[in-house]
Amino acid sequence: MRRPPALAAACLVVGLSAASAADWPQWRGPNRDGVSAETGLLKAWPKEGPKLLWKADLGGVGYSSPVVAAGRLYVAAATDPDKGTGEFAACLGAADGKQLWKVSLPAGDGGYDHGYGNGPRSSPTVDGDHVYVLGARGDLVCLKAADGGTVWAVNLKKDFGGSIPNWGCAESVLVDGDKLVCTPGGSKGTLLALDKKTGKPLWRATDLKDGAGYASVVAGDIAGVRQYVTQTSSAAVGVRASDGKLLWRVAELRRSVAVIPTPVVDGNLAFFTSGYNAGCELIQVESAGDGAVKAAPVYTKNPAVSNHHGGVVRVGEYLYGHSDRGGWFCYDFKKGGEDYVWQSKTPGKGSVTAAGGMLYCLDQDPKKGLLVLAEASPDGWKERGRLELPEKSKFPRKGGSLWTHPVVADGRLYLRDHELLFCYDVAAAK
Repeated sequence: MRRPPALAAACLVVGLSAASAADWPQWRGPNRDGVSAETGLLKAWPKEGPKLLWKADLGGVGYSSPVVAAGRLYVAAATDPDKGTGEFAACLGAADGKQLWKVSLPAGDGGYDHGYGNGPRSSPTVDGDHVYVLGARGDLVCLKAADGGTVWAVNLKKDFGGSIPNWGCAESVLVDGDKLVCTPGGSKGTLLALDKKTGKPLWRATDLKDGAGYASVVAGDIAGVRQYVTQTSSAAVGVRASDGKLLWRVAELRRSVAVIPTPVVDGNLAFFTSGYNAGCELIQVESAGDGAVKAAPVYTKNPAVSNHHGGVVRVGEYLYGHSDRGGWFCYDFKKGGEDYVWQSKTPGKGSVTAAGGMLYCLDQDPKKGLLVLAEASPDGWKERGRLELPEKSKFPRKGGSLWTHPVVADGRLYLRDHELLFCYDVAAAK
C-alpha cells in the first residue's frame, strides 16, 4: 500500500488538491524536492531492466519533464526542432500513453534557436482542474485539465516586461494557494504572483531586480514567515509570500552563465548549488522579530557540490546527485566541508530522482540512453539495476543531451528523449 508523502519541516504544500498520494503533479514531484515517498517499488531490477509498458511519440521536441495527476500525464513540446516554433501542451493517459488532447501555445515572440536543441524546458503544474504551462518564449497559459480549453494566457515578456533568458524560460511555475508564482526577472521586479484563476497580477517583488535564471521557486514556512525561495542569476533569495517583499538576499556564491538547480529547503535551512565552478552554499534563515527575518551562510563558496542542471535530492540527512567536481556523490549537507561521504564515476553526468529509498540516475549522454538504479544510502554506491532506452530521438541534438529528469509516479518510471516518451513498470509484485 502506498502512503502519502510526509511533508517536510518547511511545509512545502502547494495546493495540488486533486493529486493522489502516488502522483507527480509538478516539477520535482509533490514537494518540489525530487523525492517521492511512494512505497511498493522494486529495490532491484532484473538484468534486462524493468518492463517497458508503452512508448509514445509526442510529435514534438523539448526537455519538459512530464507530470502525472489523477491518471493523466501532461507534457509540453514544439513541432519545429529547428526554430522551436509550434509549442504545445499535450495530455496522455498515464496507463497507455494514448493522447487525450493537444493544445497549441500562443505565438509569443516567434521562433528561436538556442543551439542546444529547441522546445519547452518547463514542466507543467497541475492544480485541481487546471494545468499551467510555461513555454520557452515566456508564454504562460492556464488550461482546463479535462480537455485543454484555455482559461487565460499571458506572456512574461510582453505583458510584464520580463526578459527571456539566453536558453529560454526554463522554470516550472509554482502554485501556492490562490497564487501562481513565476520569475519574469528584470527592473520591474524579479518575482511575480498572479491570481491562478484569472492570470491577473497580485504583486510584484519590486525591491528585487535580479535577472531571471533557470531555477524554479519553492515555498516554505521558514522562521515563522511564509516565503518563496529561489536562486536568480546572481543570488539566493527569499520573498514574503503575502506581498512579494524581499526578506533576504545572499550573493556570496559566484553564480555565472546558467543558474539552474532548484533549492533544497529543510526547516530554516536552504541549500543552493550551481554549475560552472560556482559550488554550493547553505543559508540559515532566522526570525528577526516583527515578521522580519535574517539570513546568513552556514557555509558558502564550497566546491564540493557544483551541480550544473541535474538537481540534487535530500534523503534523510544526506544529499545525492552529480557534481561536476566529483561525479555522483553522497554529501552531508548540514556538516558541509569539501569531503564526500562517497563518490562514484558511474554513470556519467546527469539528473536524479529519488523514490522508495532508491536513486534513479539518468546519464545525460544521448548515445547511451542509460538509467541506473542505486540505493539512497550513505553506506556507499550500491547499484541495483540499469536500463537502456530502446530507441533514440531522430532529431538533431545541436549539442543537447538527455536533460529531462526522470519521473516516478504510481509504480511507473517515465523517461523522455525529445519526442519519445517511455513508461516502465517499477512496482514490486503484490
